[in-house]
Amino acid sequence: MAIGIAATPAVAEYPDRQIKLIVPFSAGGGTDLNARTVAQFLEKELGKPVVVVNRPGAGGEIGLSELASSDPDGYTIGIINTPGIITIPIEREAQFSLDSFDFLAAMAEDPGTINVLGSSDINSIEDLVAAAKEKPGRVTVATQGAGSAGHINTLLLEQAAGIDLLPIPFDGSSAGRNALLSGEIMATTANLGEALTFSEGTDWRILGVMADEASPMASDVPTFASAGYPVIGGSLRGIGAPAGLPDEVREKLEDALKKVSDDPEYLKIAKQANLPARFIPSDRYVSILEGLDKSFHELWETTPWNQ
Repeated sequence: MAIGIAATPAVAEYPDRQIKLIVPFSAGGGTDLNARTVAQFLEKELGKPVVVVNRPGAGGEIGLSELASSDPDGYTIGIINTPGIITIPIEREAQFSLDSFDFLAAMAEDPGTINVLGSSDINSIEDLVAAAKEKPGRVTVATQGAGSAGHINTLLLEQAAGIDLLPIPFDGSSAGRNALLSGEIMATTANLGEALTFSEGTDWRILGVMADEASPMASDVPTFASAGYPVIGGSLRGIGAPAGLPDEVREKLEDALKKVSDDPEYLKIAKQANLPARFIPSDRYVSILEGLDKSFHELWETTPWNQ
């Protein structure tokens, strides 16, 4: 008598359907543009649509919370920014922490900058520090709100240089740009990609970048470290997923992101859009985030940024 053997259902190879990429900010900003550029080329590598979904609100908390609570199956990924991924859980009870995510790769590093009018008497980082020491608490600097990258960067510079600036919150970098150009404030924070765009055809000077080395996008702009203030800040943008991805899915996503980062057409589009592309593999990316987490906890102990 023949013995029937039940057939084992075939397991579909990942991916077998579209992938959702969550952006925790509104459409049209630098993070959204970065995500859409990555998504376009990730589709080519994975062979399935990568659909960008904007989930703005609460400084990124809404979108990051949705990402953290999604199934870790590789069909929901998201773009993750510093400092919010770290500062939100420090300053309030959040629905996520660093342990809530698998960090696949960083795709862009957009260092912070401080900018003044080209006609300003402040011509350098040293001039800015001298002005703040001469007039403590009177040098106005636009930020994007309490706990924003610009605000955190301003506090880090105050700490490193022993100065008191006057951070003024605005609704985004564009509003800070307008305030600077109208003479409402003396300086403004912005990530380098934004600053380069803002500077086109305007009375604008980028004083320095908050990175460990000069950016290839603006090699003539000094680092704050070169002036004696080793401040590292800005927005490190990476792709992550809910914690617990299957190994084979994680490896496929990491490999695809590396191929995207090496694609000459991707790099060309990123450069044209002032997107500072920089690929950092998962292990190094996690190490950077852990270091920032330590620094921001220490900063919070001395200077809570939401008070």
